[in-house]
Amino acid sequence: MLDVRRLRLLRELAHRGTIAAVAEAVAFTPSAVSQQLSALEREAGVPLLARSGRRVVLTPAGRGLVRHTEAVLAQLERAAAELDGARRGLSGSLRIGTFPSAGRAMVPAALAALARRHPGLEPMVVELDPALVADALRAGDLDVALVHEYDFAPVPPEPGIAVIPLCREAMYLATADPALTTVADCRDQPWILAVEGTLCHRMTVHAGQAAGFTPHARHQVDDFATVLALVAAGQGVALVPQLGLVDRPDGVTLTRLSLARHTSIAHRSGAEGHPAVLAFADALRTAVPAEL
Repeated sequence: MLDVRRLRLLRELAHRGTIAAVAEAVAFTPSAVSQQLSALEREAGVPLLARSGRRVVLTPAGRGLVRHTEAVLAQLERAAAELDGARRGLSGSLRIGTFPSAGRAMVPAALAALARRHPGLEPMVVELDPALVADALRAGDLDVALVHEYDFAPVPPEPGIAVIPLCREAMYLATADPALTTVADCRDQPWILAVEGTLCHRMTVHAGQAAGFTPHARHQVDDFATVLALVAAGQGVALVPQLGLVDRPDGVTLTRLSLARHTSIAHRSGAEGHPAVLAFADALRTAVPAEL
């Protein structure tokens, strides 16, 4: 019989790429992870890992086992959801991930609604870039999270992760010059981008490329209030989602674009029927700003 805990480690290796990264994620030593994976290979009776230089990669049999593991873990999530549903009243912790603008605009109202309906539930919120959410959910560090994607920066499906669409918000071009009303108009302008590696950064780069140029990044800033302050100071132009338009300083011109940002609720596959996930999703729907 294959050990589920060891299967989880193999799944983590498939997603994280190195034994060291797996060890850090699960609070094991690299040696302990290697020993557990070796034991899994003995249980399987076929090689699951192979050396590729200094790295360990999954064999075809290992990749096939990971696909089965995703299905097994999703079924275990459904079983846990069914058991929780049999209990009277929701209780215990609910670990929630959010990105900053949603954390400010929607999460507080959702938590207030959740507290009224399910006072025994203990939500715990952590701010996390959406790019890190899938790993955190698979590792069990989060139960549910708000994620987003942009028209010019779609996110491919993540194994073991499912999403519930929540809302759509418009994107705005922020400039200090009212004459600049399109992305193409800003070809020769300095740009204020999000930090490299984020979806926000990729979205702006792709939006510029769709208009025939690559934006020249003068500043890289994640906080939209700071972005707008820099725009007002003549430091560049930027693309800002609707939820990021807070404390707009004087001198900033906003032009609504046809682009959009889409926010969803992410959870582990199989947890779509979990009472706490459903309760949080319901609370979030009541907290979506009316303009969205």
